[in-house]
Amino acid sequence: MTKEIWLNLPVKDIARSKAFYTALGFTFDPRHGNSTEAAGMIIGEKKMMVMLFNEANFQQFTGHGIADTSKGNELLISFDAESREEIDELARKAEAAGGIIFGKPAEHQGWMYGCGFIDPDGHRWNALFMDMDKLPKQ
Repeated sequence: MTKEIWLNLPVKDIARSKAFYTALGFTFDPRHGNSTEAAGMIIGEKKMMVMLFNEANFQQFTGHGIADTSKGNELLISFDAESREEIDELARKAEAAGGIIFGKPAEHQGWMYGCGFIDPDGHRWNALFMDMDKLPKQ
């Protein structure tokens, strides 16, 4: 049945979004080239695809309006990191590339360390380092 999953995000400017995510260290699938309509961002070792679509294309696909990210969230995208230092570096890079930090790097529940940032289109991202050795035993 299902072999892969893609997350689709509307963006105002593909080039601006690609520059932002490239500054954070993400890579893009070359099949989309220099399209102004779509870009395929690759995340993680399992190569999850996040498709960035310009807003007109996104609305055409969904047949629905686009959420106003200045007033609410449509989702929170979370991903893991390999270390606390990687979280700190990611927060620095996100801010330097024009993102907004909504959750400064900090420890959570004694076993997670993470930060939250907002990309240029208002999408919220959550990066976590999870120290499984400190995970409370049940």
